[in-house]
Amino acid sequence: MKKTVPYIVNLKNNENISMVTAYDYPSAKAASEADIDVILIGDSLAQVVLGHEDTLSVTVEEILHHVKAVSNAKPNSLVVADMPYMSYHIGVEDTLRNAAKFIQIGKADAVKVEGGSKRKATIEALVNAEIPVMGHLGLTPQSKNMMGGYKVQGKTLELAKKLFEDALLLQELGCFSMVLEGVPSIVAESISEAITIPTIGIGAGKFTDGQVLVLHDILGMKSKEYVDAKFVKRYSKQYEDTVEALKNYKSEIQNNEFPTEDHS
Repeated sequence: MKKTVPYIVNLKNNENISMVTAYDYPSAKAASEADIDVILIGDSLAQVVLGHEDTLSVTVEEILHHVKAVSNAKPNSLVVADMPYMSYHIGVEDTLRNAAKFIQIGKADAVKVEGGSKRKATIEALVNAEIPVMGHLGLTPQSKNMMGGYKVQGKTLELAKKLFEDALLLQELGCFSMVLEGVPSIVAESISEAITIPTIGIGAGKFTDGQVLVLHDILGMKSKEYVDAKFVKRYSKQYEDTVEALKNYKSEIQNNEFPTEDHS
């Protein structure tokens, strides 16, 4: 059964939501078979797949390329396209044009937008255009230069109050859900209890309505030099397994052990 926006909304208070950030056809097939609720094609594509230092370098066309790959898998999961930096920090008309590419060409089910009150006009326009919007509050990576890096948000009473107000605003504007990233657990819990749309946490404790991690982090597809963020849990060691498989492949070629008659 294909999961829809209303389906995800109705999971609140009924079942914890699973979301994974993934970027291609085979990953989407696996996520769907595992019955993951939401696949996000995140702007973290910039770092995880393209090797950039941050998320600011990725473009609409690059993300669209990967949205199409995920959608081609026809996953049962809801497909959400991340709107990258400077794709919605502009005029409403250009914002709608960019978002429409993800829906019309990429076949995404929804888009994700970072920010609170400063994105009011943007979110209103998207929702009015019948484009479902997932919000994103707390540590918003596209704002890292303004925040002075990747830092936990909402640690003071004043900042927690602003997060709370922004969460209520996103709900009022028509967002169907929101990501809470890098937020103290007690703040995320309070927001989750106060609003009627689902919250999906990353580095925000276990009292949100769901959780999200990047597939490559879940699988351990990172080199040994890579230091996981505190909120990451590795469920596999795919990097090490991949290196070992490639070593075996090379060895068999050098020793004329591959291909055998079975592979010829």
